[in-house]
Amino acid sequence: MPVSLRTFSLSLTSLCLLLPGDSLRAEDWHTTLRAGAASAPRYSGSDERVVAPLVGVEIVSPYGVFLDTSRGLGWGFDEEDFGLSVYVGASDVRKDRKTGFKGSDELNGMGSIKSRPVIGLDGTYHLGPLILGASFEHALEKDDDDHDTGSSWNRLKLSISAPLYEGRFGKVSGGLNSQFGDSNYMRTWYGVSDAQASRSQFRAYKTRTGLISRGADLTWSLPLDKQWSVSTVLAVQYLNHEAADSPIVERRLQTSLAGQVVYTF
Repeated sequence: MPVSLRTFSLSLTSLCLLLPGDSLRAEDWHTTLRAGAASAPRYSGSDERVVAPLVGVEIVSPYGVFLDTSRGLGWGFDEEDFGLSVYVGASDVRKDRKTGFKGSDELNGMGSIKSRPVIGLDGTYHLGPLILGASFEHALEKDDDDHDTGSSWNRLKLSISAPLYEGRFGKVSGGLNSQFGDSNYMRTWYGVSDAQASRSQFRAYKTRTGLISRGADLTWSLPLDKQWSVSTVLAVQYLNHEAADSPIVERRLQTSLAGQVVYTF
């Protein structure tokens, strides 16, 4: 997944990993509603920004089956030291025209990257106060689509996070992460083929498998009562040279800010 609005969905969803283990073991049906807004780059590497609404729903059954608008349909569990979830969802998109909260006219001629099914696997391991995380996504190939924008790809995200403060003003946690992509991922999101170069303002650029970015995030969560809370996430991603050298990248340092109101019942 590129640095985009979807990054916030994952960041806000990962906030639940810092909650006590008992709250994650569903003994009954649990529903979480989220609503807020995010300020983020229009696409990974863009120097244009967009403020977009964030709306999400997560439903968790007593058996670990969940439906989450930020991930999809899946199953998961969380023990005292270890958590694991698998899911099927939809990949992010990138439009080559400014359309609502998506895309940019700067990408005119590059072709739109359409959503396709994604198979995901998330794992966490608690090491004292630290939480080690790994997230893997495999996007299926888009049938009858352009090779430059519809190929299957793989992305891996490794992270480490920890609570920094917990008291009357809520809870603050911080994390570091690194993201890696295979050759298809890098070509899809940062490459420029000869055909794309002929239709756009960019020169051709070939990419390789490797590190996409290194990043950090800071999350503040404030419970209002047993059901209501507010959360804010500040995320920073620094694109590695394989991605940063792409002619579509206008700014290597990508920053995003999101705030949400959360209601759980």
